[in-house]
Amino acid sequence: MTNIQEQSPKTGQELSLQYESEKEPLLRAQGLTHYYGDKLGCREVSFEVYPGEILGLVGESGSGKTTVLKLISGQMRPYSGQVLYRDAHDQELDLHLLPEGHRRLLLRTELGFVHQNPKDGLNMAVSAGANIADRLLSGGARVYREVRNRALDWLERVEINTERLDDRPGQYSGGMLQRLQIARNLVTSPRLVFLDEPTGGLDVSVQAKLLDLIRNLTGSLKLAAVLVTHDLAVARLLSQRLLVMKEGRVVETGLTDRVLDDPQDPYTQLLVSSTLEA
Repeated sequence: MTNIQEQSPKTGQELSLQYESEKEPLLRAQGLTHYYGDKLGCREVSFEVYPGEILGLVGESGSGKTTVLKLISGQMRPYSGQVLYRDAHDQELDLHLLPEGHRRLLLRTELGFVHQNPKDGLNMAVSAGANIADRLLSGGARVYREVRNRALDWLERVEINTERLDDRPGQYSGGMLQRLQIARNLVTSPRLVFLDEPTGGLDVSVQAKLLDLIRNLTGSLKLAAVLVTHDLAVARLLSQRLLVMKEGRVVETGLTDRVLDDPQDPYTQLLVSSTLEA
């Protein structure tokens, strides 16, 4: 269990009023079902993500949370169901029915994906600056000086020494790699970011610093995010709402503090008690 202070970014009452005031969700997952051959990945999963909120998906390994994340980020097509995303032009788009070029453009500009293993989200053969610049160039940036200055700015934001701009990622520590991946994703000011176990495999002290960074950046930029984690302490610190998954299905959902402090489903009760005993 991550050794961090467990607190909700906002009170449940504040969040309830906030989300009730939102007119339209940023993303809607409707009846998502997916199979890997004969094996169930997830079944009839539905939820909404509103602008500015962080939604956590928690559950044991094999519960289906990573499958759902890949479906809603457009990396896999569902066996059935829809993923509807409301873009910057206020158009609701089915991610899986878009032309490939349009979907890729969204993934390079309005959407971001932070992998558990940062090497999956970075080009290890080019410099740190080039990793950030590549996403800017994909989004239409063309002026070299502006691209370089934005890369330097984002290295500062994620607390990487700007003198390391021209170093290759292989020269970075694990925590620095993850911060670089975050900078690469956020440099285009995306509206929705997918976080797949962003602190997995890091030392406790490194995890705490990275979680503070993620919380500060998502709060200051008013980003929406979907967080997948098995660590309930991470979920409590970062997310405002939770979906608890078991065997491919959502068994409980609600405001994070309510779900973790007063779980209703026996499986959620087991998860929480296991964490407290750890």
